[in-house]
Amino acid sequence: MKKYEIMYIVKPDVESERLNNVIERLSKTITDFDSTILEHKEMGLKELAYEIQHYRKGYYIWQSVEATNEAVAEFNRIARITEDVIRFIVLKDER
Repeated sequence: MKKYEIMYIVKPDVESERLNNVIERLSKTITDFDSTILEHKEMGLKELAYEIQHYRKGYYIWQSVEATNEAVAEFNRIARITEDVIRFIVLKDER
């Protein structure tokens, strides 16, 4: 398993219950493939550097994970089709 950093931005107008469901679903995607979430930070509502899908703000979530290739591939697939996620990135942690 390799270490990765994941960051994704959720639409700012999402209700808190729905936001928790999105976070839980994406976290479960990682843990379902025998992978581990090492750190999880909800960074809150922040101003975006540029407009994305007509939004100027977004709710930022950052995670440090130790994951398999399958877990990362599935996370990418689920994040891509989740309507409430407006942007995401997965980076390999080379430290």
